[in-house]
Amino acid sequence: MSETKATTSIKTTQAVRDRLKVLADERHMTLTALLAELAEREPTEAEREQRAQDAARELGIEYTPKVKATGASAWEKIRTHRAAGHSSGRAA
Repeated sequence: MSETKATTSIKTTQAVRDRLKVLADERHMTLTALLAELAEREPTEAEREQRAQDAARELGIEYTPKVKATGASAWEKIRTHRAAGHSSGRAA
């Protein structure tokens, strides 16, 4: 069964558009395929929550609000470090 395709316009900066084009070209794919890949790679909030619950269960940890808050804090620190590494030109 094939997926129905819709035409969508996305407003972004020229720099972002140019970067997406370079990324797509490097992967020998269309911009549409690249955007689909990027969208699939990033989990939704509900998917992240389910993964956290699954991980806690596998580790034998009760998934409490405190555990959730600690995990959220840790991931925020990771995202901050990734962003700092990217903005300074270092590999994240």
